[in-house]
Amino acid sequence: MKPGAWLPSAFALLATLAGAAQAPVADGAAPVFVMHIDGAIGPATADHVKRTLDRAAQEHAQLVVLQMDTPGGLDTAMRSIVKDILASPVPVAGFVAPQGARAASAGTYILYASHIAAMAPATNVGAATPVAIGLPSPGGGAEPPARPASAGSAASSNPAAEAGHDTMAAKRINDAAAYLRSLAQLRGRDVAWAEQAVRESVSLSAHDALARKVIDLVAADVPDLLRQLDGRVVALGGAGAAAGASAGSVTLATAKAPIVAVEPDWRGRLLAVISDPSLALVLMMIGVYGLLFEFMNPGSVAPGVIGGLCLLLAMWGLQLLPINYAGLGLILLGIAFFVAEAFVPSYGALGIGGVAAFAFGALLLVDSDVPGLRIPLALVIGLALASAAAVIGLAGMAAKARRRPLASGAARLLGMAGEVLEFAGGEGWALVAGERWRVRAAEVLLPSQRVRVTRVDGLTLEVTPLADTNTPQGALP
Repeated sequence: MKPGAWLPSAFALLATLAGAAQAPVADGAAPVFVMHIDGAIGPATADHVKRTLDRAAQEHAQLVVLQMDTPGGLDTAMRSIVKDILASPVPVAGFVAPQGARAASAGTYILYASHIAAMAPATNVGAATPVAIGLPSPGGGAEPPARPASAGSAASSNPAAEAGHDTMAAKRINDAAAYLRSLAQLRGRDVAWAEQAVRESVSLSAHDALARKVIDLVAADVPDLLRQLDGRVVALGGAGAAAGASAGSVTLATAKAPIVAVEPDWRGRLLAVISDPSLALVLMMIGVYGLLFEFMNPGSVAPGVIGGLCLLLAMWGLQLLPINYAGLGLILLGIAFFVAEAFVPSYGALGIGGVAAFAFGALLLVDSDVPGLRIPLALVIGLALASAAAVIGLAGMAAKARRRPLASGAARLLGMAGEVLEFAGGEGWALVAGERWRVRAAEVLLPSQRVRVTRVDGLTLEVTPLADTNTPQGALP
C-alpha cells in the first residue's frame, strides 16, 4: 500500500462514525411539555404557565399542552397567561380534559388564545361573562348580563344608581366581548360564538364546539391528542400569519415525542398555598394574636417571631387577591376590639363587637364569585366562634379579678393587724403585713401590742389596739 493511501478510508470511517453518533439526535423528536391547570386561575397559575413556557423555549420543546379543568379565575392572572401564550415561540395547545372537565370563564379566553384548541368528550367550554370583582376587566365567573330593572322593581327607585350600575356592567361586558373576539379572529375561530359566550353566558359541549369551529379537534387524552396533531402545521403568528413564511409556522412531530410533565417548583407551590384566601385569613389571625401575646409578655420571643412571619405571609397572599378594603377594615376593627377587651374592663361588650366586625369583614374580604377564591362560610363561623370563646374567657377572668380582694396598694392595709415595735409621744413603728410602717394612735401603745389599721395617711398608718392579742400578724381578727 502506498504511503498515505489509508487516509481517505480513515476519513470516510470517521465521517460514518460521526454521522451514526448524531443520528439519534437528528431523528429523535423534540419533547412535548404537559402542564395541568386545575381549579381557579390565580397568580400562582399565571406564574407556573410563564415558567413552563420559558423552560419549553430554553429546552427546544416542540409543543406545550395546557390541560385545563377550571371554573374561571382572576382577570389579571388570565390576561397574564394569554399574553405569555401569544408571545410564546413554542406552540401551545389548550386541552380541556379529562372527561367531565370544563374551561369556564377565564378558561375560555385561554382556550381561544392557544394555537391549538382541543377538548375531551363530555367536557364543556363557555360562560365567559365577566363579574364585578373590583377590577374593570373581564375574567371572573359567570354573571348574567346587566339589563334594565322592571318598572315595578325596587331598583328602579334609584334611577341614577341603576344607570351607573348598568353603565359599568356594559363597559365590562363590551371590553370582555372585544377581547375574546380579537382572540377568535387571531386564531381563526368562531367569532360569533365568542361574542355570545360573553354576552349571554352560553356554553358548548366538546362536539358542538368542534362543529362550530370553536375548537380544532376532540381527543380522548393527551396521547390521543398528540397522535392527531402529528404532522400538523401550526402558524405561530395566528390565522393572519403569512402561509408561506416558514419562520412563522411549525410542523409538529408528536406521534412518538417524549412527554415531559411539568410540575410547579417550591416557589410555585408556596405561592399557590399562600394565595389561598382561607389560609391568608388564618395566617393573619395567627400573626395578630402572636404579636399581641408578645406585647403582653415581653421577652417570650417565639410568639413575636411566629406572629411576625405569619402576618407578613398573610399580607403577601392578600395583595395577590382582589381584596375588598371595607372587609379588611372590618377585620382590623374587630381585632382592635379584641385587643381592647384584654385591657379595658368592658365585660365582653368590646369583644362581642369585635366578633361581629370580624365575621362581616371575613365574609366581605375577598371580592370574587369564582369558586376557590372565596372564604368558606364554615371557616368564618369557626374563627368567629374561636374568637368569641377567647372573649368570653377574657371577660370571665376580668370579672373574677374584680371580685377578688385587693392584693396591692395602700387600700389593702385597711383592717389588717400588726405588732407594735416602738411607740412614744403618740407615734411609733409597727410591723404590718411583714413591713415596717410608721404608725400613730390616740392611745398609748406598748411594744409587742397587737393593733389594727383604721386609716392610711400617706406613709403613716392610724391604728387602734386590739383586744385579742393572739390575732396573727397580717390577718383580720
